[in-house]
Amino acid sequence: MALATVTPPWAYTLQLPQDPRGPGIARATLRTVLTVHGIRDLVDTAELLASELVTNAYRHSPGSYSLRLRGAGRNRVRVGVWDSSPEIPDPFCAGAGPANVPTGLAERGRGLYLVREYADSWGAYPIRGGLPGQGGKVLWVECAGKPECRWGGGT
Repeated sequence: MALATVTPPWAYTLQLPQDPRGPGIARATLRTVLTVHGIRDLVDTAELLASELVTNAYRHSPGSYSLRLRGAGRNRVRVGVWDSSPEIPDPFCAGAGPANVPTGLAERGRGLYLVREYADSWGAYPIRGGLPGQGGKVLWVECAGKPECRWGGGT
C-alpha cells in the first residue's frame, strides 16, 4: 500500500527597497523558491508575471514594496506584490473588460497586458487602515503548471 504524499502549504515574503536591483532580486528569489518546491515548469511564466508586477511597484510607488509567493495547490503558485500606492491599474480594476492590445509604439501598458494574457487568474485589492505606510494595494496572479499556464484569465 502506497502512502500519499502531502505537501504542506508554503509562503515566502521578500521585502524590497526602492532600489533598481530589486526586481532582479525578486526574480532570482522566485526561481529558487519554485525550484526548491519542485515546480520548475512554472519558472518561466511565473518569472515573467512577477517581473512585470515588481517592476511596476518599483517604478510607480514611492517606497518599499514586497513580493509574496504562495503555493496555491498542486503545481500552482500565487504571486502577489504589495506596494504603498493605492492606485489599482485599469487591467486589474474590478469589472475591467477585455484588455486592449497595446500598439507596437505604445510606451506604456504592455506589461500588464502580458500579465492578463499569461496568468490563469489575477486580481487586486486595496489595503486600508493600519499605520502610515502600510496601506496601498496588492496585485496578484496565479499560474498553474502541467503542461503550461494557459492563455486567458480572469478573477
